[in-house]
Formats: sequence, C-alpha cells, structure tokens
Amino acid sequence: MVDTRPTSAFHAQNISADSTARLVGALDAQDVNDGVQRLRSWAHAALVVRPGERVLDIGSGTGSQTRRLATAVGPRGRVLGIEPNPGLRAVAEQRGTEERSAARFADADALSLPLPDATVDVVWCERVLQHLVEPEKAVFEIARVLRPGGRVALLDTDWATTILHPGDPETIAALTTGALSAAADPYSGRKLVGRLTAAGLVIDDRGSQALLQDHKSVAWPLIRMLGDSAMSRGLIDEAQRDRLYEDLAEAARQGGLHMSVTMFGAVAHRPE
Repeated sequence: MVDTRPTSAFHAQNISADSTARLVGALDAQDVNDGVQRLRSWAHAALVVRPGERVLDIGSGTGSQTRRLATAVGPRGRVLGIEPNPGLRAVAEQRGTEERSAARFADADALSLPLPDATVDVVWCERVLQHLVEPEKAVFEIARVLRPGGRVALLDTDWATTILHPGDPETIAALTTGALSAAADPYSGRKLVGRLTAAGLVIDDRGSQALLQDHKSVAWPLIRMLGDSAMSRGLIDEAQRDRLYEDLAEAARQGGLHMSVTMFGAVAHRPE
C-alpha cells in the first residue's frame, strides 16, 4: 500500500541538491526572524545549559543552534547534531569548521536515536515534529535518552494559526488550507505540552511567538506557492488568485499588510 500521508522537503525521499539549496536559504532566513530569535532566547534561558553537559540537537539543519549549544557547554561538554539531510549536514559541518566549533554532526533518525538510555543532559528539538508521521515516538525517544533531571526544549510551528490580511475571506481560507497540507502534523505547536506529558516528562515552562512577515512587502515565493496549490486543487480560480495578489500588493504599498504564523515552545525535564 502506498503511504499517502503528507511529506515535506525535509523527508529523505524528497532530498535533492535543489531542495537542499532552498532549505538552506529558508533556514538562514528563519535564523534572523525576530520572532524565532525571541523564542529561541526564551528556550535557551529556560534550559540553562551548563559547561560540561552532553547535549543532543535533533534535526540540526544548518547547525546554528548546535553551535550555540556547543559554546554553552564549553570544551568539557559534548554536543551532537543529528540531521538526515546530507546536504544540510554538509553545510552544518562546513560552518562549524569555519567557526572552529566543537559541535559534531551525524546522520540519524529522530524515531530511533543512536544513543543509550539516560545519557543526555539536554535535548534541543526545533521544528521537527511537524514533519514526522509518528511525532509521539520521537518524544518517547527523547525521554528515553534523557538522564534523570535532564531537560528538553521542543519548539514547533502551528500552521493553523496562519493569518493573512487583507483579502477575500474565502480565498484566504483556501490558501491557509494549503499551509495546513504542507506539514505532516500542521497542529504540532499546540500539542507539545501533551506529548511531553504523555512521555512522562514534567513541564517547566511554555512560550510562544508570532512570526511576523514584513508589513511593507509580500513574501511572494510563499504566497505564490500557496496560491498555486489552492488552484491546483480547485479551491479557487485564477481570478480569485489574481485579485488576492492585487489586494496584498496594495496593502504592502500602504504599509498595512499582515502575514503571520505562531510558533510555540515547551521546556520540560525527566523526573529524578
């Protein structure tokens, strides 16, 4: 039987040189997003990573947070970033070498972490669960590798919180439906606390940030992708799409555009 569940460019079957280049660009853009930076800062402050600790970064991408964690643990600590995309892993390794970071990277699966039980002090897992068809299994794996007292930060997007304004409500609803179909679990952000609790972990803190796009310019690559997706499924016609594009462009010219999606975070620990 063919698995028809949604996949993203992060899944192994979709990896290509072109997709990797697009992912690097997207991840680099997210690294400088104010909302992402604020939520990451909150999570790092809540985790209180200490010198000498053993840290695991699941879905490390280009390694920006892996390198930050490596700085926090210092020369006595160890940080491993696991990333199944070989292109992203190569970029992470190159950037780590350029920055003389002690972070190390490996090919591994979030559903089967290559570590013994109770051997990790801290786990960082950002925007990974939304891409998994078995996210609960990944969270149980995190609980397994954490030592008693070990901490974890889960950060993920909730695509159902996508807001786009102005425009015809029916057309916008069609585009946001497309955003929901882009992830295996588009509601992942709101499920973080429940998944951590189900895995036997204790919640220490929760946080959120709205990731706002520039109110003076339209993120055309994203908008056109969503528009084309909605048209291909017959949710809107060409005239509706073009009218929405005109409305968004005019709002941007007037400095009144709103585009956002909310990202949530939860920090927890394994009981002693």
